[in-house]
Amino acid sequence: MSRECDKIHGLFNGMERFNFPFDEAKIPLNGIYVLFEKGEKGHGTSRIVRIGTHTGKNQLRSRLMQHFINENKDRSIFRKNIGRALLSKARDIFLEKWEIDLTTREAKERHSGSIDFEKQKEVEKKVTKYIQDNFSLVVFRVDDKEKRLELESRIISTVSLCGECKASENWAGSYCPSEKYQTKRVYNNCLKIRQSGLWNVNELCKEPLSEKDVGELKAACNKPFP
Repeated sequence: MSRECDKIHGLFNGMERFNFPFDEAKIPLNGIYVLFEKGEKGHGTSRIVRIGTHTGKNQLRSRLMQHFINENKDRSIFRKNIGRALLSKARDIFLEKWEIDLTTREAKERHSGSIDFEKQKEVEKKVTKYIQDNFSLVVFRVDDKEKRLELESRIISTVSLCGECKASENWAGSYCPSEKYQTKRVYNNCLKIRQSGLWNVNELCKEPLSEKDVGELKAACNKPFP
């Protein structure tokens, strides 16, 4: 997969790059985003560290806001994993509380006596700062939902199967924890991040892009959007 991965790294690194804060008007309503992280290199250029999309119609901008701005780790697995890595690196015992999903009112009430919510806000702000300071992205338009999901999966697989894309020695993802108190699912997800060098836990090592697919991807990346 090194050849195809090299090509898509060249393709994405040649596109308009956005740093936070970015102009929403330049982000398509539907599409795929590709993230780069400071200090990470691959194929002689910026290394791809995450590929993502959205399922709801016209929700790409909203999805990026959930990652970059909205301080709610239960609405963004990307934010949750960044928090896991930061807390683990700092050996902060709040990591155990960070794992609790507080999406529902019932969950908030059930854990209200055991979670320091001021501490949680503090961690959320650190996650926001890390993401805004360290990540940049490129985006391209894909209107069809099934095509978006297929492309996302195959790009992730192409990068994860590449033998040349290696995380740096100090990559933040390498600090994703392996504490025994974690559930098997969380442990496995953290292991995937450390092993793949990607902030992705799904669609790893599945069907990669073929040479023909890369050509079609180039066409998609050149597709204009309002």
